[in-house]
Amino acid sequence: MPEETTEIITETLDNLEKIDSALPMVKGLESSDNEIDSLADLATSSYKDLMDLGMQVDSRYSSDIFAAAGTMLGHAITAKTAKVQKKLKMIELQLKKANLDQKQSSKDSEIQALPVGEGKALDRNELLKILNSKKD
Repeated sequence: MPEETTEIITETLDNLEKIDSALPMVKGLESSDNEIDSLADLATSSYKDLMDLGMQVDSRYSSDIFAAAGTMLGHAITAKTAKVQKKLKMIELQLKKANLDQKQSSKDSEIQALPVGEGKALDRNELLKILNSKKD
């Protein structure tokens, strides 16, 4: 069981590294990630401090302190979730862009394959002859 777990963890970490490397170099992306991480760390440390304080005070005051600690933990989770959702949105946008680029390249090749009149007006019959010669 531990060997399977380590394989899954290694594979997951490799996938996360691939996702991080696939993200484009957008200006300010790293700074916002650092800000979100620092906010999550601050909320987590506040949660731990409030939990310690709640254990040391009288029981009639501890419920309010534990409620505040729970709020801090909720903020930490929200910050981490926002970071992951932002990365997923970036990946989704990259996939959409790649799809559009692929469609555009196929359309460009179709346009390049069209016959050009080369400065003269083509009638229907001449155009059909050119198209038939290209099919052969």
